[in-house]
Amino acid sequence: MEDSYKHRGLRKSLVKTIQGKGITDPKVITAIGKIPRHFFFDNALLAHAYQDKAFPIGEGQTISQPYTVAFQSEKLEVAPGHKVLEVGTGSGYQACVLMELGAKVYTIEYNKVLFERTKKFLPKMGYKPHFFQGDGSKGLPNKAPFDRIIVTAGAPSVPKSLIEQLTVGGVMIIPVGDNQSQKMIRIIKEGDKKIKKETFDYFSFVPLLGDEGWKR
Repeated sequence: MEDSYKHRGLRKSLVKTIQGKGITDPKVITAIGKIPRHFFFDNALLAHAYQDKAFPIGEGQTISQPYTVAFQSEKLEVAPGHKVLEVGTGSGYQACVLMELGAKVYTIEYNKVLFERTKKFLPKMGYKPHFFQGDGSKGLPNKAPFDRIIVTAGAPSVPKSLIEQLTVGGVMIIPVGDNQSQKMIRIIKEGDKKIKKETFDYFSFVPLLGDEGWKR
């Protein structure tokens, strides 16, 4: 895996693109600028690695658009040492960003093929989150509570299990809507039975599968 001068230059251009779209958090910008996104692509597809777009990774899944990754990461407001649950490991790119922000990452993937692939691949890059395979819509109750929860798939509604697994003062970012587009929602858990909900722009994610997501 080579990270050449050309690749680093392409990343700088990508960073300028997402800054132009409104990303301002310097920690998020640094993380996007550091992670070799081309490592997630086959050699024949390297031209796509630093374009600001999502790209198929097999199994009906995608590596998210860099702007989307940056947007969710910025709104999550991760601090070093935060215990973060990522629902939807996918390629592992978002998990890498979270770890660059100093998070202790627990990531769960519904698709077993993707889970096995990413679990082998990320440590080769030097990233070692806690990997789990299963129904992410129900979270990881045995590992809860979490300071932050990020959902990287579109949900029909906010899973109650995930709210329950947030610490008081914790933040969750999740796209909610139909199979075509979802509105990004940030939930702040202000008390055991009190949440504050904020809504942002529309995005398009693959469906969140599971008992509290879209039933397969």
